[in-house]
Amino acid sequence: MPVIAFANPKGGAGKTTTALLLATELAAKGAAVAIIDADPEKWISQWSRLPGKPDNVTIIGDVTEDTVVDAIEDAERTAQFVIVDLEGTASLMVSNAIGMADLVVIPIQGSSMDAKGGAKTIRLIRNQEKMSRRKIAHAVVLTRTGAAVTSRALRNVAEQLKAGGIEIFATPIVERAAYRDLFDYGGTLSGLAGSQVSNLDKAIQNAREFAGEVIVKLKAADGTRAAA
Repeated sequence: MPVIAFANPKGGAGKTTTALLLATELAAKGAAVAIIDADPEKWISQWSRLPGKPDNVTIIGDVTEDTVVDAIEDAERTAQFVIVDLEGTASLMVSNAIGMADLVVIPIQGSSMDAKGGAKTIRLIRNQEKMSRRKIAHAVVLTRTGAAVTSRALRNVAEQLKAGGIEIFATPIVERAAYRDLFDYGGTLSGLAGSQVSNLDKAIQNAREFAGEVIVKLKAADGTRAAA
């Protein structure tokens, strides 16, 4: 089953939020999803203890650099999608999980610090590709973007990534109050009260479009492996 790892050594890049949005959107389509919460802050584990977690989402929180590979393999046996929310550092655990991934998603905000963290992640991917002698699909997702205006810093980061030949998701993760509410109140976007959350419909559409693009990239990566 596909393994999707979310990685950026720079903390605060929107990694956990983006991972949870993907997991809940896949679950809403009926897929069995396992989330390996390898972030020391354990935000997704905390979310799972709030009301409204879908029954087809399983959280695996007790992982270390020694056990993460076994945890991923075990999750693959029962889940249709395995999502790994990695710690915000360039560690052995991160390297091991990247080596197991079918797709690595690199969340980046519009700042040079985030871009440098993303560059570290890409170097880890390159090293794992050499060790495993296989290509590891990966792409950057721009996070916490403005709904109407693209900042100069964000445009600069996007231009640098494109110039470096780094693939970027066409769907950015827009800054939305609904995404923060998931961690305060639990559940899924569709379970939030639209009367109490601004632009909930746009938040749901944004998350769905991102999840759809992830599926497209997984299919492309699977086709590349088959051709090889």
